[in-house]
Amino acid sequence: MPPDTSDIRNTMNFRLLLPTEILVDERVNKIVAPAENGEFCLLPRHIDFVAALAPGLLSFVDMQGSERFAAIDSGILVKCGPDVSVSAYRGVVGADISELQALIDERFLELDEYERKARSALARLEAGTLRGFLNLREQHHG
Repeated sequence: MPPDTSDIRNTMNFRLLLPTEILVDERVNKIVAPAENGEFCLLPRHIDFVAALAPGLLSFVDMQGSERFAAIDSGILVKCGPDVSVSAYRGVVGADISELQALIDERFLELDEYERKARSALARLEAGTLRGFLNLREQHHG
């Protein structure tokens, strides 16, 4: 028998936050999240707590009883009363696993390329700064 979603005590306010956007902001009945020592399940009346999340698949059941999924990078989960917030560096949401895999491939590879370019630019900047300091040192001690 599905849970009685008409009672607000049987739901949680779930927010999945990324650095650049709010990926999920809705009422849910259940959340299953990945941790370093395995998955754990959150229901509305569970005690408040904080947990470090491992990269993996987070699932949640919406008010209509549909299970949805989010692939997340490592992050943190905070439950305080009816509010559950997950903050992760990267994430994508999908209705089914196959759809989610395609989104992961597309978005994470795109981000990896962006990060590679940013790291390369930073390395060039650091090398240029170091050369500048060495030139100054040679001019003053040379």
